[in-house]
Amino acid sequence: MATTEMITCINCPVGCRMEVTHEGEEVLSVKGNTCRRGDAYARQECVAPMRMVTAVAPVQDRDMPVSLKTRTPIPKKLIDDCMRAVMETPFTAPIAAGQVLIENVCGSGVDVIATKAVS
Repeated sequence: MATTEMITCINCPVGCRMEVTHEGEEVLSVKGNTCRRGDAYARQECVAPMRMVTAVAPVQDRDMPVSLKTRTPIPKKLIDDCMRAVMETPFTAPIAAGQVLIENVCGSGVDVIATKAVS
């Protein structure tokens, strides 16, 4: 049975309201988008949503935490596991901006990287 959802595109400031009809993981139609990026976003968001994860985590023997992010979006369903992995990993200085802090977080194929240096 087909399901229709209303979603707002977050790919640009326009914020198109789109009506997406899908059956299981098959998108049947997307209406209301003003560009191809909106269509692609709607198709992914309704069947396999992805998110960037950004956070700060403590660094051993430092007052300054390290800011970090996933290199690319990960499946939304892995966010809690990703954050658990971040908080359970002991980080030690020095840390360089762009340094891989956790490889292949939660088996996602995506690395967690530092977004600033901590000396």
